Amino acid sequence: MQKGVNTIARLLPPPNAPPVFFTGSPFPPHNEKDTLHSFTMPRDLRGFLNQLEQRGQLRRIQAPVDADLEIAEIANRMLQSGGPALLFENVKGAAHPIAVNVLGTVERVCWAMNMEHPAELETLGKKLALLYQPRPPKKLSQAVELGKALFDVLKAKPDRDLFPVCQQVVLKDEAVDLTQLPLLRVYPGDAGKVMTLGLMITKDPENKTPNVGVYRLQLQSKNTMTVQWLSVRGATRHLRKAAERGQKLEVAIALGVDPLVIMAAATPLPIDLSEWLFAGLYGGTGIHLAKCKTVDLEVPADAEMVLEGTITPGETAVDGPAGDHMGYYGGVNEQAPLLRFHCLTHRKDPIYMTTFSGRPPKEDAMMAIALNRIYTPILRQQVPEIIDFFLPMEGLSYKVAVIAIDKSYPGQARRAALAFWTALPQFNYTKFVVVVDKDINIRDPRQVVWAITSKVDPARDVFILPDNPFDSLDFATEKPGLGSRLGVDATTKIYPESDRPWSDTLEPDPATAELVTRRWAEYGLADLKLDEVNPNLFGYDMK
Repeated sequence: MQKGVNTIARLLPPPNAPPVFFTGSPFPPHNEKDTLHSFTMPRDLRGFLNQLEQRGQLRRIQAPVDADLEIAEIANRMLQSGGPALLFENVKGAAHPIAVNVLGTVERVCWAMNMEHPAELETLGKKLALLYQPRPPKKLSQAVELGKALFDVLKAKPDRDLFPVCQQVVLKDEAVDLTQLPLLRVYPGDAGKVMTLGLMITKDPENKTPNVGVYRLQLQSKNTMTVQWLSVRGATRHLRKAAERGQKLEVAIALGVDPLVIMAAATPLPIDLSEWLFAGLYGGTGIHLAKCKTVDLEVPADAEMVLEGTITPGETAVDGPAGDHMGYYGGVNEQAPLLRFHCLTHRKDPIYMTTFSGRPPKEDAMMAIALNRIYTPILRQQVPEIIDFFLPMEGLSYKVAVIAIDKSYPGQARRAALAFWTALPQFNYTKFVVVVDKDINIRDPRQVVWAITSKVDPARDVFILPDNPFDSLDFATEKPGLGSRLGVDATTKIYPESDRPWSDTLEPDPATAELVTRRWAEYGLADLKLDEVNPNLFGYDMK
């Protein structure tokens, strides 16, 4: 492993230097009218870190810090407060700096995807919806829209890089030493150091289709790690097929990639497009790939580090416990697949990018909020009556969904809930679905609670579906991997759902409301900002 990283100045430009892009385009000072999508974004990690620093969203930590618990504690406090990304330049016993909390706010996730506001992500979702299930266009405008989407697919095709920067340094066999990487131990009960933000690339042994996923890996020895994944993931299917053919499964782990590529890998859409193509669609241009040195796989050419190895079917080791996204320690897996690495390539002076799971807010929760916006047009296509849906961060990103529908017939709320659970694979693990009317702001928990309390009769409006495939890490279920789902119809009831006439909702007089708005300054109240609501004034305890 290459030593001698004395300062991050070798990795990123100094704070007063103009940003550097592959296109040479400068990035102007940020103000409220700036739109990132008006400029060419960098397509690698250090370019994005440069962007964050230009916008005051990156802090360099030069004090010596320990990758064992200390870095995670610092980063977690920053995550809780929505603070900037952190670059630890002086990690004890490590040759390389650590970048963490890079995607710790929805704002930064949007920037990574060349956008400024979460609502803009729905534009991307509309494009993906067309590709997900294209229908014969009925009008010329629809034909043009579909044609543009298909053209975007052509532009998104990956390119091959013959001289990738991720292979500036090549280490093989005994030279591979994973203990030199600045792996974190996050929680005191963790069994060991973990790798949490590497892209795992595998290939289907039969049709050679690649899969890209993000899984937690735990260090076992100098050149081995175990992996924690769900049985439904693409890599697990590849391993089962390799076992049936009596073959080892080739694996590559790309570390420190363009955050946009991470978002693409975290998008589990049932659509016949590779994650590389998704990344190209996200970024508006094809990403650059490089062929690995020792395995028949391709990785992002601009990655900071790449690990190459194999999984031998049936070769396992003990994995865990380790902190998990549910907010608890995950159990011990006595037979976790074992990865053996025989090659490590990296840039000169690489940056190690990582994150960690746990009770929200965490980076994965911020990514989920952004993906929520992307899914919305796709979900509307599958279930047209759904106006909007929201996955609250406190609901562990996907355990609770709130759906707004344009209700027009009895039983529609139940139908919408059932359709939601089956619309996309990632919603199979959603435990609670609350359905409200379209006039409810689903992103305001106070309005949602009001809808539940004022419109729900539990005996009539709550329904349970038992014995569904479930997240094995959910300790609330009686049996691992098998649990129930609950739906709540919090919509206004219509006949024959209820024989009682439903009263009108209390609303202010529109003319009077307009009058008061017009005269607000005349009342001497112009200095009061009523849109800045402090929830603690209403009995909450928000710290």
